[in-house]
Amino acid sequence: MNKEAKLVLWFNEINKGDVGIVGGKAASLGELTSSTGVPVPYGFATTAEAYNYFMEQSKLKEKIAVFLEKLDDVEDSKKLRNISAEIRKEIMAASMPTKLATAISMAYQQLATKVGENDPFVAVRSSATAEDLPDASFAGQQDTYLNVRGVEEVIAKIKECYASTFTDRAVYYRATKNFGQLEVALSAVVQMMVFSKAAGVMFTVDVATGDDNNILIEGAWGLGEYIVQGIVTPDSFWVRKNCLEIKNRNINEKAVMLVRKATGGCEEQPVPRNLVNAQVLSDDEIKKLAQYALDIEKHYGSYMDIEWGIDERNQKMWILQARPETVWSRSNKDNPIMVNGSTPIISGRKIIVQGLPASPGKASGVARVVNNPELIDMFKDGEILITEMTAPDWVPAMKKAKAIITNLGGMTCHASIVSRELGIPCIVGTKSRGIGATEAIKDGMTITVDASNGVVYQGTIEDLVAAAEKPAESLTVAEIIPVTGTKIYMNLGDPDLADKYGSLPCDGIGLMREEFIWTTYIHEHPLYLMETGRPERVVDGLAEGIRKVCQALAPRPVVLRFSDFKSSEYRDLKGGDKYEPYEPSALLGWRGASRYYDPKYIGAFKLELKAVRKVREDYGFKNLNVMIPFCRTVAEMEKVTQLMTNEGLWRGPDFKVWLMAEIPSNIILADCFNKFVDGYSIGSNDLTMLILGCDRDNETVSHLFSERDLAVKRAVRRLIEVAHRDGKTVSICGQAPSVYLDFTEFLVKSGIDSISVNPDAVKSTKKHVAQVEQRIMLDKLTGRGLVDQEDYSW
Repeated sequence: MNKEAKLVLWFNEINKGDVGIVGGKAASLGELTSSTGVPVPYGFATTAEAYNYFMEQSKLKEKIAVFLEKLDDVEDSKKLRNISAEIRKEIMAASMPTKLATAISMAYQQLATKVGENDPFVAVRSSATAEDLPDASFAGQQDTYLNVRGVEEVIAKIKECYASTFTDRAVYYRATKNFGQLEVALSAVVQMMVFSKAAGVMFTVDVATGDDNNILIEGAWGLGEYIVQGIVTPDSFWVRKNCLEIKNRNINEKAVMLVRKATGGCEEQPVPRNLVNAQVLSDDEIKKLAQYALDIEKHYGSYMDIEWGIDERNQKMWILQARPETVWSRSNKDNPIMVNGSTPIISGRKIIVQGLPASPGKASGVARVVNNPELIDMFKDGEILITEMTAPDWVPAMKKAKAIITNLGGMTCHASIVSRELGIPCIVGTKSRGIGATEAIKDGMTITVDASNGVVYQGTIEDLVAAAEKPAESLTVAEIIPVTGTKIYMNLGDPDLADKYGSLPCDGIGLMREEFIWTTYIHEHPLYLMETGRPERVVDGLAEGIRKVCQALAPRPVVLRFSDFKSSEYRDLKGGDKYEPYEPSALLGWRGASRYYDPKYIGAFKLELKAVRKVREDYGFKNLNVMIPFCRTVAEMEKVTQLMTNEGLWRGPDFKVWLMAEIPSNIILADCFNKFVDGYSIGSNDLTMLILGCDRDNETVSHLFSERDLAVKRAVRRLIEVAHRDGKTVSICGQAPSVYLDFTEFLVKSGIDSISVNPDAVKSTKKHVAQVEQRIMLDKLTGRGLVDQEDYSW
């Protein structure tokens, strides 16, 4: 008998080509079982033939067709709900045909024999023949029943699965996708139950951005249903695909869990107090799951959405199901959604609540708080839906929403998945960030939602909304800007110019000078502001200026140089006389890193760190990195980076700390400084002065000042060699590359990673660097390049 004619098929008889026979979920389980090495709980599936046999023997198709004729508008939520309920009632009233009941009974008994258990506990999952396809899927269309035991109970749950073919959301979904309501058949998967002490979901692509360099793993205690339903905000882990390094982790409070009952069925229980805030997976378990995810993705050749569980009886890790991911699998990977995009935060605007950026986008409108599911029909087109958590039945209403915000949930919960598929901005898990949206946002309030960064603001922020709604314009190419291997960054002082210059073809900001913000926005000495009880003026003023630049350049990186005023310049700020010494040589005095840990100034530096955290954490701009200027010794560098760590700023994959290389000791001891930095930016002005012992502002000796001096070039070449040896990058932000083409050529040939120039030099520098890079390739190809007559060896 061929597969199509059978009523029941075992997993090892099924593969991914059998979607039409057993649906996407069962086909995937069969594929995993028969063609991969990942551990899958064994089981069987009823077929489309079994479903059609049930419908024909029960004369249900004719009855259902009559009900469907009355459903002339699926957007009418009340009518949709009533008619769907009537259809399900008819299905549940029908008897299971004897032939099909016998086939199911025999398969269940064979499963018991295969696993060596009497009446084993199983999970019964629905698998529609148009479900779990990249272009045809919403979360939670049909039902799942866990911890089912005994032949009679299994048969009853299979019939309930059949009835779930006509839930409100499934009928609505098929109508919007133009699937025939009676053409879809349903398979029921009967799979050995995993007694999960912990469970969760994995994606092999960042579901918010389309970045496919990492694997996202979410997990919580107990069975995984509470993650999908959004009842629990899970722990989340990002794992690099190329090396299985855990790039990032967020450990959330997990107060409740869904657990199986010994006699069958499931119940909610409180999580033991010692586990509420504990990491749900060990690092070894995270890496093992990530490897399974890689194996599955490689086998399928597409991004995957995978469910997993760890059995409390033997600690074995199981893959419960896998399907193609439903958004980025069909997206244009050359045009990913940009996270941390242009988010205009205006100083003084109130942040109401924050959460996880589940579905990117920006919107402004009236908030509608829906605490009672029975009131969802009152939700109107264009409102912003605020609720505890969405449910599958809410899809018709969700489609009307301008944006969605929930108290609970993670990146793989129902609200997240459906919002991404609908293209609606969505923020979830606001309770995990301090306060739930339904508590913080009042019904009828006007709010602005930045779901790209997980932030909600009070009122309407006009420029944010205008930027989000601005239609794409056709561009006329006026000039061709070449792509260069050497990054071309931009120096920027005035944050108000960020929007103007942000469109330049630079790779980011290599030097943002903090001093301009002090003199333009703040005007007062930080210690004076602290003494007069106004430290927030420092934090807010700095954060506002930094935000403008990060916003305009996102997602390109921005490197902020911490304050580097000399004492004479600090004295010019209001109140500065009281705190600043008179130094005979301010150039070589109390400046840069030497201030940051000094007991007389440490409080002011902590305000700078708070401003950085505000931009990165409150405003969501993770493209902000920092640079420490004028750091004389390795011991100083260690003190400053430890101080940053103590204040909540840790170096990591998403936060880089650079050193301004402007003192000879930075070059001589680069092998020691490497331990504390991710990269260097050469300040060629100060470095040249200190190498040559020459003040460029002193007319008597200024003619001796030259960045092209061999001593300076040897120092630059040396730094690049030593930095690269430990995987650190080197940039330059001095004036020389903008002025001297030969110096730029020297830098590129030395292997510098980036060059940061003033805005007016970005295009010309990029073109010149491209010519140099092409010349290098030609010289290597022909062997006829010019020989450099200078010896740069250290």
